[in-house]
Amino acid sequence: MIELLPSILSADFAHLADEVAAAERGGGTVIHVDVMDGHFVPNITLGPPVVKSLRKATRLPLDCHLMIENPDEYIPAFADAGANWLSVHYEASRHLHRSLELIAHHGMKPGVVLNPATRVNLITDILPMVHHVLIMSVNPGFGGQSFIPFSLDKIRRLVQLRQELGLAFRIEVDGGVAHDTVAAIVQAGADLLVAGNAVFGDGHPERDARALLAAARKGAGE
Repeated sequence: MIELLPSILSADFAHLADEVAAAERGGGTVIHVDVMDGHFVPNITLGPPVVKSLRKATRLPLDCHLMIENPDEYIPAFADAGANWLSVHYEASRHLHRSLELIAHHGMKPGVVLNPATRVNLITDILPMVHHVLIMSVNPGFGGQSFIPFSLDKIRRLVQLRQELGLAFRIEVDGGVAHDTVAAIVQAGADLLVAGNAVFGDGHPERDARALLAAARKGAGE
């Protein structure tokens, strides 16, 4: 099932609750929260206090994507703030197995994230532990970037591994998800679509979320 995960990175933070509510009316089913520390990626965004406030504003699951150094130190704080899904980067986790166990221990659904240059085969051994794999289809740090085409091959490889291993993890894609890319993305096998600029960029999140989700489902033949 194709799901749209509106990314608040592109929302108007002065009206965040309203923006999230509009994206939900447009069909968003999970809210994606990009957490950046200015070290692992070249941008600084938000932390547990904003997640805690957002938790009060929506009943939708909160999908927190940690683009930070030393993610293990912050996992308990995001759990306390109300995060439902929590993903960490392969590239930022010295002990990825331990990090995923810690996320699950705190009652959240664990995910692993791969930067564009990181090969899918590097995470084969931990795939049974994860709820979702997030493929970065841009270099992380900023919204509004163009989709990197070879990301489609990584999605297809994940579909193949999921089938070979008899697993049920979701395949999430973040970066450049827009009307001109979404059909190819879902046809490759992604089912969780993170979209920021395409939902919030023009100031009409309900309309634009609905249109993007319709395009995705049409592309997938749903």
